[in-house]
Amino acid sequence: MTVLKTPAEIYSMNVGGQKIGRILQELLIMSEPGVRLLDLEEQAQKRIKEVGGLPSFSTVSDYKWATCLCINDVVVHGIPSAYQLKNGDVLTIDIGMIYEGLHTDTAWSKIVGDSQEKREEKQRFLNAGSNTLWKAIAVARPGNRIGNISDVIQREIEGAGYSVIKDLTGHGVGKKLHEEPMIPEFVRGDISRTPLLTAGMTLAIEVIYAAGRGTIEYINDDGWALASKDRSLTATFEHTIAIGEDKTDVLTKSDI
Repeated sequence: MTVLKTPAEIYSMNVGGQKIGRILQELLIMSEPGVRLLDLEEQAQKRIKEVGGLPSFSTVSDYKWATCLCINDVVVHGIPSAYQLKNGDVLTIDIGMIYEGLHTDTAWSKIVGDSQEKREEKQRFLNAGSNTLWKAIAVARPGNRIGNISDVIQREIEGAGYSVIKDLTGHGVGKKLHEEPMIPEFVRGDISRTPLLTAGMTLAIEVIYAAGRGTIEYINDDGWALASKDRSLTATFEHTIAIGEDKTDVLTKSDI
């Protein structure tokens, strides 16, 4: 069941969302060749504590980290490790925070360093995802449906020549990290039969996609990391939003 939020709850999510959005940007700036994924995780833990929050992801059973850090073909749930970032890596940082008892969730992908190898191709790939996220957010308004968000994601990503990850979804967020409704990366059936968007809904809209076919698999025995089966590049762009009567607010947007 979808959990609608009060104006006071949305205000708290906005304050917390801006804080975690700022932390994400700091981590992206920090992500240069030679930096260990564990360095990013340690900084995330430190900064979340400093701003008065708690890591959202540690509320997931058996997950003890504040971040998911995904390199190249790893789509989601990459566990922080001693891996050192390399020039040209495509890194996705996914992070969530509980602030005043409410969760927000955000993710962004970037090219590490200044490698010129396939940079134009990689940047085109990432631009497709970030542009799609903003277009998906634009249709998240009262009277539209979850299927309208999914439709934009699928049309834009496939239109750019890439594939959405059909096994993964965006989701409601707030009282818990993962709430109803789920937001598929593609249209499932009749859009008019998908959940109606109404004021008070808070959603984590995610664009999760691959340069190749879009099928995924577990790549090791850690039980978490999922990668593209064809080992093609992947990326994720995500913001938490709040749907209002007159406008939709992006809660995890940062100005830095």
